[in-house]
Amino acid sequence: MLRSWYLLCCLWALHLPGAGEGAAAADREIDTAHYRERVKSMFYHAYNNYLENAFPYDELRPLTCDGQDTWGSFSLTLIDALDTLLILGNVSEFQRVVNVLQEGVDFDIDVNASVFETNIRVVGGLLSAHLLSKKAGVEVEAGWPCSGPLLRMAKEAARKLLPAFQTPTGMPYGTVNLLHGVNPGETPVTCTAGIGTFIVEFATLSHLTGDVVFEDVARKALKALWKNRSDIGLVGNHIDVVTAKWVAQDAGIGAGVDSYFEYLVKGAILLHDEELMSMFLEYNKAIGNYTKFDDWYLWVQMYKGTVSMPVFQSLEAYWPGLQSLIGDISNAMRTFLNYYTVWKQFGGLPEFYNIPQGYTVEKREGYPLRPELLESAMYLYRATRDPTLLELGRDAVESIEKISKVECGFATIKDLRDHRLDNRMESFFLAETVKYLYLLFDPDNFIHNDGSAFDVVPMPYGECILGAGGYVFNTEAHPIDPAALHCCRKQKEEQWEVEDLMREFYFLKRSKKSTFKRTADHSGRESQTASADASSESSRGGTNPEKNTKRRLPLLSCPNQPFTSKLSVLGQVFLDDT
Repeated sequence: MLRSWYLLCCLWALHLPGAGEGAAAADREIDTAHYRERVKSMFYHAYNNYLENAFPYDELRPLTCDGQDTWGSFSLTLIDALDTLLILGNVSEFQRVVNVLQEGVDFDIDVNASVFETNIRVVGGLLSAHLLSKKAGVEVEAGWPCSGPLLRMAKEAARKLLPAFQTPTGMPYGTVNLLHGVNPGETPVTCTAGIGTFIVEFATLSHLTGDVVFEDVARKALKALWKNRSDIGLVGNHIDVVTAKWVAQDAGIGAGVDSYFEYLVKGAILLHDEELMSMFLEYNKAIGNYTKFDDWYLWVQMYKGTVSMPVFQSLEAYWPGLQSLIGDISNAMRTFLNYYTVWKQFGGLPEFYNIPQGYTVEKREGYPLRPELLESAMYLYRATRDPTLLELGRDAVESIEKISKVECGFATIKDLRDHRLDNRMESFFLAETVKYLYLLFDPDNFIHNDGSAFDVVPMPYGECILGAGGYVFNTEAHPIDPAALHCCRKQKEEQWEVEDLMREFYFLKRSKKSTFKRTADHSGRESQTASADASSESSRGGTNPEKNTKRRLPLLSCPNQPFTSKLSVLGQVFLDDT
């Protein structure tokens, strides 16, 4: 049933809608300069239409040429597209948008926002733009990259998310009101990815600003998931963040779980953290043992390892890229080629694809121009230079332009079978899809720097090296320069040392003062007062977390639901509103 070789042979012969040049086209050398320019044109067609028709709303509605707020009210597409502008070489527009965002974005608003999406799109986008500002010619303030307006905006946005982490388990709620915190009626059920996708952004914030709370809550959430894995080493899809009870027990690498695994690897690379990498490698063994069949990855019951859903999801296409980051190139290429056959069948990746049947799953036939397969192609091309990966890039450009392009932008494909369109252009199209495509065709981009070029930034204690390559992309494709974390850490440590010395001097001075008074009036009263003052000062130095109360709320129940209901559950966070 699960033999992919038959599928591979059958699907390879199918041609991409829009390519239209026959088998000979696949054999020709890909003109990377030509496709690089095509991708740039795609970006500006979408970006300019967003500015003209949708700004300051979050996203463009390309069929009606207007805008809508989706994940908050942040002018989200502008934040998401900012670092893409620089990667495409548009320094002047990057500078203009930085000023627009500083003047126009306010996080102190009465809006219910996704904790996950706000982090990866807003916090991640602002952090990346902050770290790229000097390269973009923005006049940075003294102390950069350890200070700056975009960094302060990122910190403000992240602080709005912190109330979601105030649970008995340390795992966050899925939604938070940016003005009032977690709503009293908020469901305690959160998807695994919504819990484990913070360490890249939050650790970056902590290292740049010296505020450890962000990295602390991200690590606590990661460790809670690790602690609650099954005996066979798998995690489910949704968990109750109050009780730590698994509500959806389907285990896989796709929707609802995906970026948790991604952030274990990327967090390990960013922070040189052996514990995070060890966690991922243990998961990787369990995934290989229980979910992998003929280089496809299925969904299984997390406690038993039995197959529950033999489907491939478009969100799973990040996996070959993640495998390439840990050096598992041969497995990555085999899985990538399986996914590429699905692309060739439809001209895109349907949200869900039934592997045994070799066709789409009902109500999951859409393609919202997701980036994951292109992301894997970019990573693997850097590792192998295999021309097949450029062929996917070519196919993607041809297909997206033929099927999705409309007068006011690029529209989500509602159904890959008949190419019906939906009135939405997600912000990740400009943040990820276009970016990964462009970087696939632009091997000389500064993002791909091998360390032969770098920037020297003077710091109070010496020089700091930035921009030497090795960028870590968050799950929304916002690049983070790991060197910046080390630049600021020393400065913050020195700042803390000075603060400690000042505090010590202050208490020593008070102590001497009280001793003098005791001698003067031969009374113990001053000694007691000084002791009380010190105790009071010490208590003010810490924070008392609010006591968490158990909530009795109806739970999302999934484990015993039929196959089609499970698909709806798996799709609820990431896919659509059905």
